[in-house]
Amino acid sequence: MRLCLFEDGGVANLEPLTLTRPVFQLLCGLGPLAGKHCRYFRPTSLGVLVRPYLAPLVRTLFPSIRVNDLDWLRSDTTLLVNGRWLPPADPLDEVPGPGVALIDGDVAWAVIGPQRLTYLSLNTLDDCLATWKATLPKRPAGGRLLTYPWQLIEENAAQIGQDYGRLRPLATADRPGCTVVGPRERLRLDPTAQLDPLVVADTRGGPVVVDQGAVVHAFTRLEGPCYVGPGTHLLGAKVRAGTSLGPNCRVGGEVEASIFQGHANKYHDGFVGHSYVGEWVNLGAGTQVSDLRNDYGQVTVTIQGEAVETGQTKVGSFLGDHTKTGLGTLLNTGTVTGIFCQLLPTGRFLPKYVPSFCSVWNGQLAPHDDLAALLKTAERVMRRRGVALGPALAEVYRSLHRQTATARYRAVSERPPLRLRRPA
Repeated sequence: MRLCLFEDGGVANLEPLTLTRPVFQLLCGLGPLAGKHCRYFRPTSLGVLVRPYLAPLVRTLFPSIRVNDLDWLRSDTTLLVNGRWLPPADPLDEVPGPGVALIDGDVAWAVIGPQRLTYLSLNTLDDCLATWKATLPKRPAGGRLLTYPWQLIEENAAQIGQDYGRLRPLATADRPGCTVVGPRERLRLDPTAQLDPLVVADTRGGPVVVDQGAVVHAFTRLEGPCYVGPGTHLLGAKVRAGTSLGPNCRVGGEVEASIFQGHANKYHDGFVGHSYVGEWVNLGAGTQVSDLRNDYGQVTVTIQGEAVETGQTKVGSFLGDHTKTGLGTLLNTGTVTGIFCQLLPTGRFLPKYVPSFCSVWNGQLAPHDDLAALLKTAERVMRRRGVALGPALAEVYRSLHRQTATARYRAVSERPPLRLRRPA
């Protein structure tokens, strides 16, 4: 059956991770959510409905996929899947007839005939979902509908275990000098991965997967369940359980129960825990992310300007693409930064919320108005990894600079300056 992934209004609560990519491109386990949708339904063809400013970028990245093509969508019965849905582990045996599958009253997926699709567009999507929910047969969807960024972290360890050996097989081979603690069959190394001597893989808690072209330097410890993506380099790192490192990252120090979307740089010592790190983020040496309050209380996170109780005692930071931290930066529990933020240390914790295109300099929040300079730096950073910025992605950044302007200047005008302790 034809499958169309769609984004509903809930993607806003997953910012800053969804600012620069469709929600179904978020990483969880060994791959993005879209891969899990396709594995669950096994579609014959694929289309997507995404926010308009992302459509040119998605067409560039995935030229074979129908992007916001309403004529294609309305031409036949279609399976519409909410892009922020995390499906159950076992694939669906058979797609049922017209109806909606719900989680807590929200549509996870729906099978819709062409007549009802006549009224569907990007502007009417939420209304159509409400109508279908009220008029079509209902069934439980299973899985989980992701609402907030920290839920990706909550699910990641289990997803690594489920995806292991299922998303794509990786050859296992003994490597001289690699010590395995626990069941050896849980260690999966791509033949092209390079492992130095004096690497430890602890598989007692779950599988350890090292993907193609990854490089693992000596004195690295991998604690399962964990995933090291293609081309990622580990430099004497301590990778704790529940961690997924996307493609082409550079990681040292300690990382626990976190997701790196890809192309992120944490080369030096420092701790990152229970966090989601966007693409092209650079964490300066000694950057420390707190993921536990001193009183072991519940962590709150600012989402769309409102403080949201996470229900969790361990929550780190959620960092948008191209964010950079200076040497020795301290990030508090539940920190959220938008894209293109620059965080410089003050000797104390920085603000827990930093809007997109802002810097924290000498303890004060300030906007970045020179977008051309930011794009020039981004182009230079990406070129070092052999990736072109490209006009479609550059236009996404320009669009977001305009879209986030109101929130940025409001936050700057309302936030009091951070008071620094004077030397004795």
